[in-house]
Order: sequence, then structure tokens, then C-alpha cells
Amino acid sequence: MPFGKRILILAAHPDDEVVASAAAIGRARAQGAEIFALYLTHGCIAEETMWPWARKNYQARIARRRAEAEEAARLLNIIPTGWSPRPARHLWQELDHAYNDIRASIGSYRIDQLWAPAYEGGNADHDALNAAASLFKDQLSTLEFAEYNFAGGTTHSHEFPEANGSEEILSLTPDEIDKKRRALAIYKSEKGNLGYVRTARECWRPIAAYDYSQRPHPGILWYERFQWVPFRHPRVDFTQPEGVSAAIVKFLDRHIT
Repeated sequence: MPFGKRILILAAHPDDEVVASAAAIGRARAQGAEIFALYLTHGCIAEETMWPWARKNYQARIARRRAEAEEAARLLNIIPTGWSPRPARHLWQELDHAYNDIRASIGSYRIDQLWAPAYEGGNADHDALNAAASLFKDQLSTLEFAEYNFAGGTTHSHEFPEANGSEEILSLTPDEIDKKRRALAIYKSEKGNLGYVRTARECWRPIAAYDYSQRPHPGILWYERFQWVPFRHPRVDFTQPEGVSAAIVKFLDRHIT
């Protein structure tokens, strides 16, 4: 397996490190790798997006999500390199800052391999982070991990919308399944959002060459599924894929010479 010796996981939100790669982390550690994780949002939506009556507990929600991430990191033997104060659903709007955070961690921890979420339309922050990671692929090994997508109008877990032949499929052992389930269970604050996660396999590949000006796949993306709701429900991400693509393209134009 093409694992590095000093691996940095780019977690768009606390729990992505578990969803995408809990078993792969174990396999890489068994080969002698040190695993680090950079958490690029605190995982909670912006305070102004929440129901008014829920906002009084906002800081407690953030603290709880971080505590869960720290517990999961201990279970998986991950070393956190940074905790962003950025809310979820904002990473794609702040790519320059995220890029600088990634560069700093790579340099400080002598990273030789990045693990990033796939460009698959599961979450706008994931897709943007994939684009940021792509800027490093000529400098160090960069892998992308499939998490979830809605290609073809069907839920897919740990399966890329389009295979290109370079995928690695990890079939989890019973012990790995048990450990991944325990790691997922740590994120009690996200229990209602993690039901889609399957634990039979994980899937990754060298980061592909994407046209980020285009949607990750035809049809409805995962985060678009409930945008028909006629009011701003906090649990629905109303981000438009065209806006994400435009932000990514502008970001890449600033950094690709």
C-alpha cells in the first residue's frame, strides 16, 4: 500500500478522519507511519445559521465536538496539528487561509503524504479541500479518500463516482470494523448524520486530475438532496455547487503559476 511515513490527514470536519480512513490509519501505523490530522473547521455550522433558541449553547457545542475529536484521535493514535475556529460550510469560502494552514502543518511536521477527501459532491467543504490538496501533489504523495456521494441518485459509501483504475480497496477485518464503529460512536454529537457510513470497506487513490469548474458528477449532489425545503432549515446546506466551483477556480488561479 502506498503509505507515507509522516502522513497528514486533512479533515474538513472532526469525524472525517474516522469516516474516510479509520482502518487505513491502522494499516499505515502498522507499517511504521506517524499519523497527524489538521482539523480545518470546528465542525459546527455558523451560529447565525442555527435556530435562535439553540444559539446560547453554541460554544459548548464547539467544545463538545473538539473533545470528541480528541478522544477519537487517542483511539486511532493520531496527533492533531491544529484546530480551526472556522465553522462548517465555510471552508470552501476561505480556501486561501486553509491552504496556508496546510502549508504550515506540512512544514512543521515534515509531512511526506497528504490524505484528503475526494471530489465527489458529498460536502462542499470536502470538495474545496480536495482542490487545495491538489496543489501539493507535485511536491509530495497525495491520496484522496471516498466518503459518500449521491451519484446516479443512489447513496454510495466509500466508492468514487467514477473509477479511474488507480483505486485501492481495503476490506476491513472484523477487528477493524469493530474499531471503526467505536470511533464513529465517539462522535455522539453527529449520531444523526453518520447513519450513511458503512464499515465494510475503505477506498482511496492518488488524487485525480479534476476539472473543478464542473460539478463532481451529473445529477443531484449529496448536499443538494434537501434543498427543496422552502425555508432555511439549519440541517440543510443550501450551498450551490456552481458557487463552490467558482470559488475553487478563482483560488486555483491565484496559486497555479
